[in-house]
Amino acid sequence: MKRLTILLFCLISAIICSAQEIREGISAPESPADSVAAPRKRNIIQKVIDYFAHSNEDKSDKKFDISVIGGPSYSESTSLKIAALISGMYKSRHDSLTPRSDVSIYGQGSITGFYNFGIRGNHFFPQDKMRLVYDANFCHFPLKFWGIGYAQGANKANESDYTLLQSEVSLQLLFRLPHHIFIGPAAQFSYNKATKQERPDLWDGQDTRLFNYGMGFVLSVDTRDLPGNASTGYYIGLNQTFFPRFMGNDYTFSRTEVSAMYYHRFWASGIMAFRVHGAAAYGNPSWAMLPTLDAGNAVRGYYEGRYRDKNELDAVVEVRQHLYRRFGFVVWGGIGSVFEHFSQINRHTLLPTAGIGLRWEFKNRVNVRADFGVGKHSKSFSVGINEAF
Repeated sequence: MKRLTILLFCLISAIICSAQEIREGISAPESPADSVAAPRKRNIIQKVIDYFAHSNEDKSDKKFDISVIGGPSYSESTSLKIAALISGMYKSRHDSLTPRSDVSIYGQGSITGFYNFGIRGNHFFPQDKMRLVYDANFCHFPLKFWGIGYAQGANKANESDYTLLQSEVSLQLLFRLPHHIFIGPAAQFSYNKATKQERPDLWDGQDTRLFNYGMGFVLSVDTRDLPGNASTGYYIGLNQTFFPRFMGNDYTFSRTEVSAMYYHRFWASGIMAFRVHGAAAYGNPSWAMLPTLDAGNAVRGYYEGRYRDKNELDAVVEVRQHLYRRFGFVVWGGIGSVFEHFSQINRHTLLPTAGIGLRWEFKNRVNVRADFGVGKHSKSFSVGINEAF
C-alpha cells in the first residue's frame, strides 16, 4: 500500500529516447539550408519521446518543476493496473541549505477492482530548519489473507480472499537540531474495513471495521544527501506512536518502529546501501495495525501483508550500479521474520529475500524501478518510483 507503483510504459519510452539520443549524436551536421527550413509538426508519439528524453535535465532553477507520468504497471497483489502521477519539485527559498521539496498526487486502478488515490510529500522550510512530511490516501483493495503470525502465513491452505477498504492520513512536523538531528510530533489516522471475507475465522474474532487514532513523536539523525535516492550518508530513526482509549480507539496499543540505513559510494559508478529495520506493536493491536514483513518496501519477494505479527525484523543490503546513460540495475539480498516473542525466531521462521531490478532516471536523481524478488516459496514483481529505501 505504501509503495507508489507507476508505469512500465516509461521504461519502454526510455529505450526509445536513448536510441534517439544515440542516433542524433552520430548524425551529420545540418547544412545552412536545413537550419532555416520550417520546423516539422511533431505527432503525439514524438512529443512523448521528447518529454522523456529531456525529463532528467537539471531544473533546479525553476520555481516549480511539474512532471506527469502514467500508464500500465504490475504487482502481484494488485495484478495489472493503470497508474497516473503528477509530481512537483520546488524550493521554499533558494539557498544552499534548503533541499528541494516535493509533492505527488497519484491515482491507480486495476482490472481486479483495486483503486487508490492520494497525496504525499515532503516540505522543507527555509534553511531546512523544519520539515513537514505528509501522506493521505484512500483505497479499495481486493487482497489475500493468511491470518496472524508466521505459522498462519506459511500455511498455504490459509490463502483466502477479502476486500480491504482503507483510508490513512499521517503527519510529521520535524524541527532541526544541531548535528543533523530532527525531532517533532507525529499524528496518524487510519480506517480499515475487511469485507467479502472468504475465511472469517482467520481474523480470530477481531472487529473487521476499525478506526485508529494515534499521536506520538519522531526522532532521527539524517545525513543523507537525498532521501529518495541517497548516495552518501546515513539515517537512524525512531517513530513512536500511541493509540490510547481516550482518543476513541477500541484497540489500545502502542507501536514502535526503528530504522537504520547507510549509503556509501564504494566505486565511481556503484553504491552500496544497507538497511536494518524493526517494528513492534504492544498492548492490544488489531489485525490491521500489526507490523508486516514488507512494510518498509525493502523486503521484496513476498505477497503484501502475507506475514504479520506483533513484531517484525529485517536486514537488507543492496548494490546499485550505473549501467549506461540513464540506465542502471540493482541486486539485493536480505532476511527478515515476524514473531510474537523473540524465542520464536529460528532458522525455520527466517524469511530470505533476493532479487534484481532495473532502474531508469526519469527525473534528475529520481528513478523508475522495476524489481523482481524471490522469497521463501514466494516471488513478486513490482514497478515503482524512487529507491526501495
